[in-house]
Amino acid sequence: MRATGWLTVAALTAIALPAAAQPRALGTFGLWGAFQDQQRCWAITRPSESTHRDGGGFASVGYWPAGPRGQLHFRLGAAKRDASAVLLRIDGRSFQLIGRGNDAWAPDPRGDAELLAAMRSGVLMTVETRSQRGGIVRDRYPLRGAPSAIDAAALACSGR
Repeated sequence: MRATGWLTVAALTAIALPAAAQPRALGTFGLWGAFQDQQRCWAITRPSESTHRDGGGFASVGYWPAGPRGQLHFRLGAAKRDASAVLLRIDGRSFQLIGRGNDAWAPDPRGDAELLAAMRSGVLMTVETRSQRGGIVRDRYPLRGAPSAIDAAALACSGR
């Protein structure tokens, strides 16, 4: 991801949070970044390719000190059609996600663990579904740097 992409992610994150909860950058790892605020830690990236021009999609892995740990979340490039499946491909493996609106997740914590293990050894992940208007929604995410960014987020929230 280019520097302008990270600036966009950081700006969107900063706008969405109150001043007291501004995120602290833990580092940039390849195409992924890691951040921490008062409530959670996360690794995040934007798609390198998307079927939608708005570029609003992202993939993140979140950690909460008293809640979910290692939860994978996708913000899709467009809202999905209600009855459409959300498919995640990591290299040659396929996984079914659950989704609502512009968001998609693993179905349960065991699914998150399986996805994170695949991401650690993978090169590219692609999330795909149908939009409300029937078109393909497809975002591609290179995984270079993902394991290090995920580890940084996990470590930052491990002591809380």
